[in-house]
Amino acid sequence: MEENIIKFEDMQLSKKVLNAVKDMGFEEPSPIQAKTIPLALEGHDVIGQAQTGTGKTAAFGIPTIEQIDEKNKYIQALVLTPTRELAIQIAEEFNKIGKYKKVKTLPVYGGQMIDRQIRALRFGVKIVVGTPGRLIDHIRRNTIKLDHVKTLILDEADEMLDMGFIEDIEEIMSNLAQKEDRQTLLFSATMPAPIEKLARKYMNDPKKVMISREQITVPSVDQLYFETRDKFEGLCRVLDIEDSGKYIIFCRTKKNVDDLQASLQVRGYMVGSLHGDMSQAQRDRVMRRFREGKLEILIATDVAARGIDIDDISHVINFDIPQDPESYVHRIGRTGRAGRTGIAVTFIEPKEYRQLKSIERMTKSRMIRGELPTPADVIERQREAIKERLLKTLNNNTYADYHMIISDIANEGYDYVDIAAAALQLSIEGVKEKDDKPLDERFENTGGAPGMVRLFLNIGRKQGIRPQDIVRSFASEVDIPGSIIGVINIYDKFTFVEVPKDIAEKVISVMHRNTIKGYKLNIEPAKGKEDNKK
Repeated sequence: MEENIIKFEDMQLSKKVLNAVKDMGFEEPSPIQAKTIPLALEGHDVIGQAQTGTGKTAAFGIPTIEQIDEKNKYIQALVLTPTRELAIQIAEEFNKIGKYKKVKTLPVYGGQMIDRQIRALRFGVKIVVGTPGRLIDHIRRNTIKLDHVKTLILDEADEMLDMGFIEDIEEIMSNLAQKEDRQTLLFSATMPAPIEKLARKYMNDPKKVMISREQITVPSVDQLYFETRDKFEGLCRVLDIEDSGKYIIFCRTKKNVDDLQASLQVRGYMVGSLHGDMSQAQRDRVMRRFREGKLEILIATDVAARGIDIDDISHVINFDIPQDPESYVHRIGRTGRAGRTGIAVTFIEPKEYRQLKSIERMTKSRMIRGELPTPADVIERQREAIKERLLKTLNNNTYADYHMIISDIANEGYDYVDIAAAALQLSIEGVKEKDDKPLDERFENTGGAPGMVRLFLNIGRKQGIRPQDIVRSFASEVDIPGSIIGVINIYDKFTFVEVPKDIAEKVISVMHRNTIKGYKLNIEPAKGKEDNKK
């Protein structure tokens, strides 16, 4: 019966939980979720054989939170996990699932002051996620009461076994209600004998769920990943450095699709999008433009990308890492078709590294760590692209109508190389006004502190700009320590930033027409008080 379930709406979930799941971007259940959630909601104990990265946290989190009694003030569910990192990650996901039910989940682990955890436990915590050692500390201190726990979850049970936690687990379980009076969900990548013995002893006629591993069958796809704290900037650099082609960029949620499309359009990319809120007519129009080459980039969610059948996709880019390996396989299979070589790129934040390694393990493939192009790399590529376009124009020999203009200018005493360079600048940047002030004079009266130059930026509070955004962007793009950046004053529509005088020109050169949070930057020396009086 559960095999037919393809939507969360089919699972008899409350509106509060469904809305939270929708906010998290889960458009449909992963295989482990589709099989586990209905069984758990029916009250069965479940043994799930699945690894990290399959979506199993939501598989046990959704039914657990669905069954929490909001009026009951006691701890009603307990999750045991091997590491502090996993405890924090699970608690974060549980809090997202439980936000509309106002179900609070608390992680407890070693390495954090236990007094802080004790204080937090006094304020309406209904689910605790913890490592075995720290949970036993709380049990022995009598600071955690487990006598009202109705749901027990053991996550990554084989890892807890390998780390020597089996005795601690048994001690914790001895403080819970009998197996007949609680629900137990156990998840493990493998099922060694001690785990099976634990299941027989502490579980009540469990149902087994196994997720088969799908392997990558696209050997002609080069797989890369980039680790960065600013995925948008990284994406733009990759797009700017790569040769032209057809790109599909995957995002996890419809909101992310819309936000990324808007940000890329601001930077001048030809981009369209597909997601579940679009009509068939809208979808057909976007696909037609993409096939005809009027769009170079298509942004989509996993569900919306179904049925896309285009052979010449050059790049698949995972802007958001997929929630399970099956989705990864389906995504990258859209490139490298018809004998062509494709490129699959995945962007991750540092906290997503564990999930990436899990996808590698389960798909038995390896992604090569890439180094993001530097601004200098992008500039050099742009120069090469201009040269290629210029040579193509020369070879086409279709420019005779312009000979007279060039001859007239040359007769006025201008050098032919200067004329050509000016023509290129005109075609790419338009007419640039000359700043007649000497460089040093431009930096003399900007209103900055002694030794500093105050710069004007055309973005501010209304664009969501924060001081840390400026510092991080300047430090990474200009390759300077963030600590040398001075006073930052952010207003609604503009910002003032102080930088040392000796690097001011470098900052302007690198950051002008660059972007922060997707907004194109105009940057120039600020006008001082005397300038403002003129």
